[in-house]
Amino acid sequence: MAALQIVHYPHPALRWKSKPIKSISPELRETVNNMFDLMYEARGIGLAANQVALPYRLFVINLTSDPNEPEEEFVFINPEITKRKGTAEGEEGCLSLPLLYGDVKRSEEITLEAYDLDGQLFEITLDDLAARAVQHEIDHLEGIMFPDRMVEAKRIELDAQIADFETVFRQQQQRGEFPSDDEIREHLAQLERELD
Repeated sequence: MAALQIVHYPHPALRWKSKPIKSISPELRETVNNMFDLMYEARGIGLAANQVALPYRLFVINLTSDPNEPEEEFVFINPEITKRKGTAEGEEGCLSLPLLYGDVKRSEEITLEAYDLDGQLFEITLDDLAARAVQHEIDHLEGIMFPDRMVEAKRIELDAQIADFETVFRQQQQRGEFPSDDEIREHLAQLERELD
């Protein structure tokens, strides 16, 4: 398997709706470890599988962004939000849109169910930054990015920066650093089929 890397917008994996994971394999555990490493390297607090071009319903979080605090590491497999309460607006960024920030309205408190790396179902209620981070990552699994959630007038202010990401990615494709969009989508579909 090729080394994982964080992909930037508009890589097609970022618009891919992730598929539920059916079993936890040694390969999946290794993927999760690699995702934590990449997240720390990029100084992030969360990373979804499709941000490393994998179509799996999975994300990792450590709100401290500190690899020396492994007790703060959480893995969410096949997460589902079951309850929402209140609304809060706050600034968000994304490792797939580096140095781009914008205000997004989210539920203030959420309850969700997910599986951990031992295949155990757990339920957790989160608020503040934890709730925001989890909602941001679950959006990734649906192929939604934070600018999609912004008020249009504010999002328009980011259009030029977003267009720059598009230009860079297309240039990388022309240089052969990334396959074509169709080839990437075919690879994602193949990875999905392997889950069945």
